Amino acid sequence: MKLRKLNRLTHRDAGYLITGMTIIYALSGIALNHKHDWNSNYIIDQRHFTTDIEFTRDTDNDENVQQLLEELGETKNFKTYYYPSGDKLTLFLHGGSAIVNTATGEGYVERISKRPLFYQVNFLHYNPGKWWKWFSDIFCVALILVTITGLFIVKGKHSITRRGAVLVAIGVILPVLFLFLY
Repeated sequence: MKLRKLNRLTHRDAGYLITGMTIIYALSGIALNHKHDWNSNYIIDQRHFTTDIEFTRDTDNDENVQQLLEELGETKNFKTYYYPSGDKLTLFLHGGSAIVNTATGEGYVERISKRPLFYQVNFLHYNPGKWWKWFSDIFCVALILVTITGLFIVKGKHSITRRGAVLVAIGVILPVLFLFLY
């Protein structure tokens, strides 16, 4: 078999093999690049409320907490409560919490749920275990293989010896330039 044909076959088959992982890493990479703009792992929903129920730090608040839970429609989700500081009362709920300012009666219920698709792909991007580390290393080697074999697929004026060389050089210079300027 000729070297050019072997190169093309290797490029094609390795490319097919890594397509799914490339999409997964690309999606999570975009999400993680914007982690200061949005939470790609969780959806956080806040609902504000005001209550007239009086709470005091010094007394037993079990009945008042139950009354508040009924007002909020959260009786089935209740776990426990405590005063973390001053006039703040925190109620722990399954899948979230409620915070009440006992001096003003103002508060909010916060619900947290996993963001579909992004939670799972980010989990893989964070390298969740030893076996995944080896899988990721193999994936990276396959990316290198596809890149190198791709350099030698095209012949003529668009090949690696002409136009391709200029584009590869630009692709190397841009991140290096960014490192020096940043």
